[in-house]
Amino acid sequence: MDPDSLALLEDGLRKTMLSTSGAELDKALAELGWAEMLADMHESAVPLVFRLLGETGSHASVLNDVVLLTAGREEGDTPALPYAGGTWVVWDYAQAGQSSALGGLPLRRVEEGGHLRLPDARRAVGWWLVGSARAMLTLARQHALDRVQFGRPIAGFQAVRHRLAETLVAIEGAEATLSLPGEDNPDLTALLAKAAAGKAALTAAKHCQQVLGGIGFTAEHDLHHHIERALVLDGLLGSSKELTRRAGAGLRARGSAPRLAVL
Repeated sequence: MDPDSLALLEDGLRKTMLSTSGAELDKALAELGWAEMLADMHESAVPLVFRLLGETGSHASVLNDVVLLTAGREEGDTPALPYAGGTWVVWDYAQAGQSSALGGLPLRRVEEGGHLRLPDARRAVGWWLVGSARAMLTLARQHALDRVQFGRPIAGFQAVRHRLAETLVAIEGAEATLSLPGEDNPDLTALLAKAAAGKAALTAAKHCQQVLGGIGFTAEHDLHHHIERALVLDGLLGSSKELTRRAGAGLRARGSAPRLAVL
């Protein structure tokens, strides 16, 4: 797909995600050809769709489609997904109206799951986390430009600038890791990319919360929504801490570190 067509697709997807979410967004994405995009242009469709989910704060069950494609299982199945702490969850819209600690996502805990390969799914959640981090940075940057103290915007204060800069560096580092090809070590590359994206989102949550101050703690502010979402997505398919430890244990057992990128 050429750049102009991709830009038009992104604009259409963004408008759709800003106006709907959940099961309705699943239907809208199906009408926009999500299944065909996933099959024919997987490398560009997954980063685009999941990044936009994070930026807009919407959600859809498209992660199931990515998991099933990798596993070669029937479309429409609902796979159990590993969650932080050795637990398992499934995407269940029947739970969407109930009070949940899972960041507004309709995830239901189950007793156990299967053993699926998850490199593509981890990359997808990584892009979702990066999108959420971008959304938090946008909110904090705008607040810093608008909020005036001592006669000037707080964006001019060095401490505020440092926090925004550190957030941007973390996000762009995660995006670079997610963009690595990883043909030789797909599982390890995806594991490290998901860990980097989770750490970037948590860094964004911490720094952007400090930039916004008290207003960022309120449930009415959009930052609150993105922080909750980032905390849940970090735990989905393994938290950044768990995945980092798993990668380290694997490298120690192997006795060497493979080259993941040509610099």
